[in-house]
Amino acid sequence: MIRNTMAAAIAATFVAPAAAIAQDSQSTSAAYSARPLSAESAFNPAISLILDGKYRHFKQDPDDYNIGGFLPPGGGHDDGDGHAHGFGPGEKGFGLDESELTISANIDPYFTGYFTAGISGEDEIEIEEAFIQNSGYLPGTTIKFGRFFSGFGYQNEQHSHTWDFVDLPLVHQAFFGGNLADDGLQLRYVAPTPVFLEFGIEGGRGANFPGSEREKNGFNSGAAFVRVGGDVGFSNSYRFGTSYRQTRAVERHFEGEDLGFEADPEAEVELLDVESKMWGVDFVWKWAPNGDPSARNFKFQAEYFQSEEDGDLEIIGDGGPDDEGAFSSKKKGWYAQAVYQFMPRWRVGARYDELRSGNFNFVGGTYTAAALEQLRNHKPKRTSAMIDFSPSEFSRFRVQFSRDEARFDEKDTQIFVQYIMSLGAHGAHRF
Repeated sequence: MIRNTMAAAIAATFVAPAAAIAQDSQSTSAAYSARPLSAESAFNPAISLILDGKYRHFKQDPDDYNIGGFLPPGGGHDDGDGHAHGFGPGEKGFGLDESELTISANIDPYFTGYFTAGISGEDEIEIEEAFIQNSGYLPGTTIKFGRFFSGFGYQNEQHSHTWDFVDLPLVHQAFFGGNLADDGLQLRYVAPTPVFLEFGIEGGRGANFPGSEREKNGFNSGAAFVRVGGDVGFSNSYRFGTSYRQTRAVERHFEGEDLGFEADPEAEVELLDVESKMWGVDFVWKWAPNGDPSARNFKFQAEYFQSEEDGDLEIIGDGGPDDEGAFSSKKKGWYAQAVYQFMPRWRVGARYDELRSGNFNFVGGTYTAAALEQLRNHKPKRTSAMIDFSPSEFSRFRVQFSRDEARFDEKDTQIFVQYIMSLGAHGAHRF
């Protein structure tokens, strides 16, 4: 059962089984394509606004935040501040976080349009998604083109107001720098089988981390995923998926101090012609008594990612010598979380994140990988607990406590207080 309101994410976080999973093969905007095209709907698109505000309390300075053993995300292109959307815990104190403005409508009997812009508390606007999708005239097949969140894994396709916790898992921050979006094409096909079985492929520009801008025609990134799911009795449903993605970065630029290059902090460090391969598995299990989530429900989800990169590294010294050579790295990470609605409107949840930076291999003419302090072997981890209350299907208040051990030598105690408010129409959310 998918409701065409925010209730699917707030009042009814459990979405009933196989039919809902099949409907998940359509994106959020597909909810609108089922409406008959009329003069009113043709010229009055559905508009929604999500207001998201937070109070943050940290023991450590958030401006010094890093995930030990991992390259700073966002380095695939210069975004002005060295950070990517969704990376790090944010600033201390009160703040307006990202507000989401969504517009969606039928374009004609054949296509539906969907647009979401994120407006930060610093008055910066980012187009998160802007795509066109067919309106169901190809049975079982969904074609999407434009800018969209990648179908890699489970969490990545979800907008921030639908998250069960204040922030993204560490693995998404370290591997993608936030939600991974791409400009390109996506094709999904749901097979006519007794269980939910979906196949998907993507091809895109690949400009976002871990890729980079390239002066190249065609696709710079490609992804594929397979998902299977269904019902277990009347009260349970599940979904299991596996994903693969490959892209290439022409250049990632860092300052020496970004990578802990103590031999020459003012040096420029560049990773050149980087080939990035990534694969992962995801699993979701949902329970509600007899399929009714209104009073009680439970959701468990987990994801595991692994990444391999190869390329060339060049150090352009400021006070020390230049150097260059080949590099390679293997990294992995996972998280598991559970959320339980123990009575109407009230939920509690717990999440555990862990990463393994593995070995960063580089031997140049002068330096070795040991000179790049930020990339030494490390096991970042974090434990989080939350409780939230939803006065209605359009509002939510949340308190979250996290013990963050992502940095090398510092542990951080993080406390968040969050509100999420939904104004206007809102499409159905995913399984």
